[in-house]
Amino acid sequence: MASGTRVTVKGRRIFVAKSVDEGGTRSSEGPDDGSVRSMSNGSIDAEQVISKKMQLKQKAEQMKTDLLKQFDFQFNHFVDNLIDESTILDSTFSPLLSASVIKEQTAVAHGLTRAPPEKGKHFISRRSLLDELFQVNHIRTIYHMFIALLILFIVSTLVMDFIDEGRLVLDFDLLVYAFGRFPIVISTWLCMFLSTLLIPYGLFLQWASGYQASKHKVLRIVFFGALFLIFQMVGLWAAPVYTVIHFCLPPASRFIIILEQVRLMMKAHSFIRENVSRVLSDKEKNSGIQQIPQFSHYLYFLFAPTLIYRDSYPRNPTIRWSYVATKFAQVLGCLFYAYYIFVRLCIPLFRNISREPFSLKVLVLCIFNSILPGVLVLFLAFFAFLHCWLNAFAEMLQFADRMFYKDWWNSTSFANYYRTWNVVVHDWLYYYAYKDFLWLFTHRFRAAAMLSVFTVSAVVHEYVLAICFGFFYPVLFCLFMCFGMAFNFVLHDRRKGPVWNVIMWTSLFLGQGMLVCLYSQEWYAQQHCPLTNPSFLDLLKPRSWTCRLHS
Repeated sequence: MASGTRVTVKGRRIFVAKSVDEGGTRSSEGPDDGSVRSMSNGSIDAEQVISKKMQLKQKAEQMKTDLLKQFDFQFNHFVDNLIDESTILDSTFSPLLSASVIKEQTAVAHGLTRAPPEKGKHFISRRSLLDELFQVNHIRTIYHMFIALLILFIVSTLVMDFIDEGRLVLDFDLLVYAFGRFPIVISTWLCMFLSTLLIPYGLFLQWASGYQASKHKVLRIVFFGALFLIFQMVGLWAAPVYTVIHFCLPPASRFIIILEQVRLMMKAHSFIRENVSRVLSDKEKNSGIQQIPQFSHYLYFLFAPTLIYRDSYPRNPTIRWSYVATKFAQVLGCLFYAYYIFVRLCIPLFRNISREPFSLKVLVLCIFNSILPGVLVLFLAFFAFLHCWLNAFAEMLQFADRMFYKDWWNSTSFANYYRTWNVVVHDWLYYYAYKDFLWLFTHRFRAAAMLSVFTVSAVVHEYVLAICFGFFYPVLFCLFMCFGMAFNFVLHDRRKGPVWNVIMWTSLFLGQGMLVCLYSQEWYAQQHCPLTNPSFLDLLKPRSWTCRLHS
């Protein structure tokens, strides 16, 4: 062992000697002196390794920054070149098309004709924003946090039911009630869909086929336009409303019918609007060739997740059925999520609120206690419908343009929030309400055009809530027309910075709390204080203002 130790020390002395800086000389050292030198040199080597690692880390960070800057520069350079090439291409073909383009632009500018469909929305192949963001681990963790919150809701509900009832209650009575009489919903939807599929297409086909040869073109337009409006008012509006009221359908079943009613009316309008403009533009160009859309194109459009008609859309080559199943499973999960929010946060709060005397303190506490369920319901409605539901149908139909929403959560103004929250509806309002209003008044009164869009949106939103809840309480209409319009002009696009995003979110939270609080109060007031023979004024007056129960 002693000889082995001497050999080891000798080996260490040789290693230390070799580690001396170049130009140094090897010195003869005793065994004890060599041991001390090797220990001190080992600590120096460890410090050098740590220092080397820190230097490499700093170099890696610098390389990362340089690489990102280089990528950003290359990407901007690519986009600039693409824009320049498209400009050159337009200028190259402009001599060939200048006469027709100038004539068409002059007609549109002077209000002689509407803009053709190709001047409207352009569809391109792109993914939904959340699908891209969920590729980032940090964003996906937020999704996991919502799942964990759902698990806590489920566990707390089961524990409370076990404590109160002595058993686990898994009957989901609220869901069963909300989606009651579902066969009536299915039959009503089939009638609405088939009528929308056949009548608008048939009316347009009859009008377009004889329009060029007709001697009374204006009369023909008025006649078929009146028939289409009658179909919209009677077949798609009055009949479904009568159905939901006559059969006393519960709220969720009413929502399905009324929202589908609004969707089909908007799609039918888009189909007629786009194709009538096409026929009229063909007449002014004296082409003599009528472009009648195929029935299969119209059928595809009725199912496609867009409200803007086109003969064709960008398509994906394959269908990912696993993706479709995942999206429908997420919709189902959001449905149960909303159920537990109402069971745990809303029903205990509002069930006995009519027994308390009305005061400002009760109202303020109610609004602030309703912010959390209101915001959660807002997130669930966005995720379930605008992301999961629309993406599932887009995947089944191979519909490639998945921009159903934008990054509305980053908005620093309500103007930007309105444009990015629901791109599908915004596009319809922009092209068929705002742009057509400007065309009608020869591009004047832009403020009036914006006001008309807000009014149409507010009326439709309040109409949906009034029919689905069974009472008239225009809270959403007032918030939309008063605060929404004011915020649209005060919090406009020139407001930048994080503080404005905080203001936007604060206003949104308070608005959701007011909606949940006031509509829930009115719902329970309608249940607790029914009127036997209400007059028309009683139907307009909120019941929650006068309904007070005594214990």
